[in-house]
Amino acid sequence: MRSRATASVAGALAVGVMVGAAATIAVQGGAMEPRRLGPGPRSAEIPHGAPERPDTFLAWTPNGLPQSFARRVAALDGVARATVVAEDNTWLVRSTTQSGEIADRPNAPYMVPIDAAAVDPRTFVDFLPPADRDAAVSLARGEGILGTTSAELRGLGPGATLTFDTGARIRIAAVLPDELVGAAELMVSRETGGTIGVETERYVLLQPSTARLPTSERLTHRLRPLLPTALEPAYRTVQVRAPGETPYLRQGDAVLPPVLLKSLFGEFTATPKPNDPGSLLVDPAWVREQIVTATLPVVGRVTCNRAVIPQLRGAMQELADEGLASLIPDGQYNGCYVPRFVNRVPTASISHHTWGVAFDCNAASNAFGAKPDQDPRLVAILRERGFTWGGNWLVADGNHFEYRRPAPVA
Repeated sequence: MRSRATASVAGALAVGVMVGAAATIAVQGGAMEPRRLGPGPRSAEIPHGAPERPDTFLAWTPNGLPQSFARRVAALDGVARATVVAEDNTWLVRSTTQSGEIADRPNAPYMVPIDAAAVDPRTFVDFLPPADRDAAVSLARGEGILGTTSAELRGLGPGATLTFDTGARIRIAAVLPDELVGAAELMVSRETGGTIGVETERYVLLQPSTARLPTSERLTHRLRPLLPTALEPAYRTVQVRAPGETPYLRQGDAVLPPVLLKSLFGEFTATPKPNDPGSLLVDPAWVREQIVTATLPVVGRVTCNRAVIPQLRGAMQELADEGLASLIPDGQYNGCYVPRFVNRVPTASISHHTWGVAFDCNAASNAFGAKPDQDPRLVAILRERGFTWGGNWLVADGNHFEYRRPAPVA
């Protein structure tokens, strides 16, 4: 799926590389088996350059990058190059293979949510390995790139076409490893992104100009003063990740990206509720297959994705066995499956509650953005079962727990 860049293009591109560690995610019971992409054509002319120095850092802020923040980061002394990535949820209404066969065509009003990223090809090219830099040329032509997992889920490859609810049609030029596209399902140029609703600048990638790389703590100290003082105190913060500190360079990197949620727990079709656009109507067939109601120790009846019920049951049973049931008092289990956008904002990403893999408890004493107040024993037990805690996030969400990895095998 990679092709040789022309000599004229290769001569114009600066050297750079975006590095992401590979994440190993085990598929849980009840998850949708992804469609597999067949082997693509092989090329004998793929260039093989020397390994690049892993020097790409990630910086992101809650609710998207403030105006002018990325420009100030790029102008910072010691930053050699930077690129901004916009990312939003988009709605796919049809896809066809290279031969014109239909791969996706959900029944109206339902559509396929697609996590799409948009970049400026002129600056993003510096963050691709030499063998993949011709993909930036394809982006500049208005074509799209699929991440590997996205291509497998869709059963699509180069030459496929995606059609969105805006009427825009995007031809796929390449499939790249998830690490190179920040685990986005689709990557396009900023201009093309505007035709499908990708507008919110989410994060910036940067490469230092010195051989001695800074630590994430030192870079955070330098970037924080670049944030506008008008931001609310809870949001006047920046998350910096050094090379190797996170599997995928993207915003909200503490949780699984949507494409991995789909791979693990199944892909649904949905549509915003007509009278409540912050909520979603999800295809009932997917709900019947994936969402179940069970009675568990401590919390009673829960409605979640069937794949996380065993982990959640095990955690609640351990609380009961250890005499810790009072850590979630009666009435303080606050729900799991809730189909909606994050904070019920229609322009936000789709909440992971929609997959039924996140649940809230003790919300009365753990308001969003406030200092978290969960008992560390509760946090530890849930962490051992594969759940991450929102109390450790950039903006604390102390009542929120979310599945992130398989529980360790006993």
